[in-house]
Amino acid sequence: MINKELIYVIQQIGNEKGIGTEVLFEALESALLSASKKTMGAADNVRMHLNRQTGALQVFARKKVVEEVSDPTLEISVAEARVLNSDARLEDEIEVELPHKEFGRIAAQTAKQVILQRVRDAERDAIYAEFIDKEGKIARGVVHRIEKRNVIVELGKTEGVIPEREQIPGERYNPGDRVRAYVLEVKKTAKGPQIMLSRTHPGLLARLFEAEIPEIAEGIVQVRAAAREPGERAKVAVASTKRDVDPIGACVGLRGTRIQVISRELRGEKIDIVEWSADPATFVGRALSPAKVASVTVGDLEEEGDHRSVLVVVPDNQLSLAIGKRGQNARLAAKLTGLRVDIKSETEVEEERRREEEERILGREALVELPGVGPQLVERLVEAGLSSPARIVRGGLSALETVAGVGEKKATSLLASATEWVAQHPTPQPVSEAEAAAGEAAVETEPEGQPRVEDRAESAGEGSTAEHPPRASAG
Repeated sequence: MINKELIYVIQQIGNEKGIGTEVLFEALESALLSASKKTMGAADNVRMHLNRQTGALQVFARKKVVEEVSDPTLEISVAEARVLNSDARLEDEIEVELPHKEFGRIAAQTAKQVILQRVRDAERDAIYAEFIDKEGKIARGVVHRIEKRNVIVELGKTEGVIPEREQIPGERYNPGDRVRAYVLEVKKTAKGPQIMLSRTHPGLLARLFEAEIPEIAEGIVQVRAAAREPGERAKVAVASTKRDVDPIGACVGLRGTRIQVISRELRGEKIDIVEWSADPATFVGRALSPAKVASVTVGDLEEEGDHRSVLVVVPDNQLSLAIGKRGQNARLAAKLTGLRVDIKSETEVEEERRREEEERILGREALVELPGVGPQLVERLVEAGLSSPARIVRGGLSALETVAGVGEKKATSLLASATEWVAQHPTPQPVSEAEAAAGEAAVETEPEGQPRVEDRAESAGEGSTAEHPPRASAG
């Protein structure tokens, strides 16, 4: 029944399926054992061994050495055990070879099913082991079919899926198209490994840079960050490990040849390349390229989350360019740097300063009108940020009690006086006007890419999406 022909067949299957022959031998042994249990009632102490060279099948039973045998399938006498092994003692366990019988039709069918299942499982495990190492890398494949807007891609021995949300907007796929995609996730499922692919992930852009630019593959230039709005525009921050290598020039290539290859792969996505910097202010200024910035002020870490807020001041004629079409340039800069970006023009900043100064003057005059407030207390209130009755009302008792010389009783009295003053002067305070103007002028962009962009950003000219001009090639 079992001979060298079977050994040859097992080796052939292993080569075709990419499965180790040892796995197939173990699967066959398990299948035969399972068949024997159903037809011959073999006990749990039985195992089968298939000789890897000759194909001979051996059946062994593990039995306990006892003085008096009560169950021959599980026990063996001391005398019989010592015939097999002269060192056998009571309570030892020894293996006894049993004669094997021919398998019937039902047993053979059972063995077949077990073998097929084990082969399928081994094949799935091999595919999973191959692709789990490819997470975060690029996979090449051929479009097989389209199912409910999901693209099924052949990846050799298995298939991957590009969900609709991971496809570049406007990109069309046809069966037979060759495609490169980012391996987003590899999961084990009941039907085998499920491979999720992406054409929109920033990691795809970084991996394409590694594949197309030798300096990055060699580690001379590093991709430190990447941000994308798939199909439209992207920004990549690069840094050089050698002083004499221009990282931007190396990525752009001679007359832009290198960057054009990557752009075509992403269906014409415009790519800005900026030089990375460890200094947040410098990095933000470069990330807003091609706009020129006047100054960058980095705020402190926020209590909730690790994101810092950055105020960027730009010349008036650079505001629309810094914001970009529909706020795109500002959003990408925020994603690239991981900072909250607030963009204002020089005129807006100057106007805010003028209004703040007016507020301080008017606020001081109003504070003097409050009963029990002298010049010294006015100074202390201003230093504490309570420079007007309206600010006192907003700050409340907790803010007042932090002012030197203001106790609980005095704070209550001041708050009541400030509340009455505000009620008698309903005209909007200068601080409110300044805040409203600042809100209209500012473009605040979250690092996660969910911006707060005012209406005027919508009207920013097409020029705001100009691609970063290529620099001289370093390669």
